[in-house]
Amino acid sequence: MKIKFHGAAREVTGSKHLLKTDSGKQLLLDCGMFQGKGLDTDSMNRDLGFDPETIDHIILTHAHIDHSGLIPYMYKRGFRGSVICTSATRDLCAIMLSDSGYIQERDTYYFNKKSSRKGLPPVSPISTQKDAVACMDLFIGLPRNMNFRIDDNIKVRFTSTGHMLGSGVANIQIIENGQIKRIAYTGDIGRPRSRLLASPKPFPQADILITESTYGDRLHNDDIEADAELLDILKETCVRKGGKLIIPAFSVGRTQEIVYTLNGFFNKGQLPRLEIYVDSPLAVNATTVFRAHNEFFNQEFRDLLERDPDPFGFRDLHYITKTEDSKRLNDYKKPCVIISASGMMEAGRVKHHLANNISNAQNTILAVGYCAPSTLGARILNGSKEVSIHGNIYPVKAEIRKIDSYSGHADYREMIDFLNCQEKSALEKTFIVHGDYETQKHYEARLKEEGYRNIIIPAKGEEYDIL
Repeated sequence: MKIKFHGAAREVTGSKHLLKTDSGKQLLLDCGMFQGKGLDTDSMNRDLGFDPETIDHIILTHAHIDHSGLIPYMYKRGFRGSVICTSATRDLCAIMLSDSGYIQERDTYYFNKKSSRKGLPPVSPISTQKDAVACMDLFIGLPRNMNFRIDDNIKVRFTSTGHMLGSGVANIQIIENGQIKRIAYTGDIGRPRSRLLASPKPFPQADILITESTYGDRLHNDDIEADAELLDILKETCVRKGGKLIIPAFSVGRTQEIVYTLNGFFNKGQLPRLEIYVDSPLAVNATTVFRAHNEFFNQEFRDLLERDPDPFGFRDLHYITKTEDSKRLNDYKKPCVIISASGMMEAGRVKHHLANNISNAQNTILAVGYCAPSTLGARILNGSKEVSIHGNIYPVKAEIRKIDSYSGHADYREMIDFLNCQEKSALEKTFIVHGDYETQKHYEARLKEEGYRNIIIPAKGEEYDIL
């Protein structure tokens, strides 16, 4: 049996890891888009590195686009196997992949419009909303902790990682040549104490471990400190300076956490009287899915539901779906909070809000999650004096702030604590994926200090024997 790494190898996005059994079965662990790679992004996403028609199954750890976003493209290219995931991941993919297809169609339209003026030939989107809808017929949604038999020799079971609604370690058992091989692929690992989700759970012993490393070189601040900082930034921006607070946040997960936190401020009488807008159709739909899957919530949040039947809604909070309502915010002159996707500031409505607000010193741009190194979000956070948005240059005069503790990714100490449910001596190999290379080397050193051995940081395209 072999494993080949086609994405998220010494980088953060594009998770795709291909298992090939000696009997000819091919299992793809996640099928994510590369994001924020500039001009190379499109070609990297189109060049999968394998023939989609030869893939038997996709085992999907969670619904984030950098893990699921190329499934419609796989379908378009002839993939007709199954996509195996949790039921919550399936429900989220139904809205997230469709939204991604819409964005690709829209972006391609505007790109072609500009290109035609230069006499350049048109391009087609990687995939469309139609592809996204069609590929959902291939999804099989499982309850957590269910042992699902793919065939006589392959079983999979998802155990919770607490990263986002529905996320899980893919625990795969493969029988080959009379031997059992246990493979655990963590996907992304969540925080031990989430504002909404239940904590990550220990997972069965593995022979081969494949694990993420996004925050492998840093530690998060305390949640209580982060909430206090959010409230202070909101008051400083909107009350003292009379400006707008723009919060780029992923529509699924971070947006709900921020809204839940603001709801807590409201319930305690701490929230100033001002308008708060969630400007994302996807966030609206995702919040509906959240309400339908309380099996993933922690006990504290479940208890709150008994007292506050709608923790994602309160006075002065407005969910915006229509484009014309989003555009009206450009002319809104009063202090307000705008929460909008995407979290890395690479696409979506938040780019319009950045264009309209980043050059005003009264305003604040607050990042609440990870931004890959080459993204617009990273450039802004790293102190760029001016940035290009939709082909126009804008001076950065707004205050730039960041709160890491709202990230859904565990820090290195939290990740190690999660992995320590494993008997280290029983692990034959540990592969570190989904992280910047320098961060991965730091994390590798930390794992070695904990007693982990045979650690590999694979490069894109590298293949390894695991049996």
